[in-house]
Amino acid sequence: MRTKIVVAVACAALLFYFVLLGRLGVQLIGTGEWAGVLLGVAVLLLPLVGAWAVARELLFGRATERLGRELAERGELPPDDLDRTATGRVDRAAGREMFERYRAEVEASPDDPGAWYRLAIAYDAAGDRRRGRAAARHALRLREQRP
Repeated sequence: MRTKIVVAVACAALLFYFVLLGRLGVQLIGTGEWAGVLLGVAVLLLPLVGAWAVARELLFGRATERLGRELAERGELPPDDLDRTATGRVDRAAGREMFERYRAEVEASPDDPGAWYRLAIAYDAAGDRRRGRAAARHALRLREQRP
């Protein structure tokens, strides 16, 4: 729940920022000078690109949360029992061990969205968020392909 509140506050701040950028873009276009018009159009595009990126991330988060819930209901998620450092981060050695286990599972069942989702969790535990997100996206694509 806390994460959702943080996301809502961040989205509200971005909306405020986008409104300010929109006003600035309109003012620049209103100058009537070609440089002002071009710059104003560019400034107006920034909020559109930003809104698209935020919407894409929110949809990704919602879809991965839904898949995680489905897997949890079936008892297919790994337990959160990895050794942690004093700061609460997963111990690197434990994360690598978890990664190796779920990498082997994906190699054995490459069409299983649950295996890819578990691999995404393992990537995150091993400290590789970029590959974890890619594995989660792949899990979602596989899930969509299933009847």
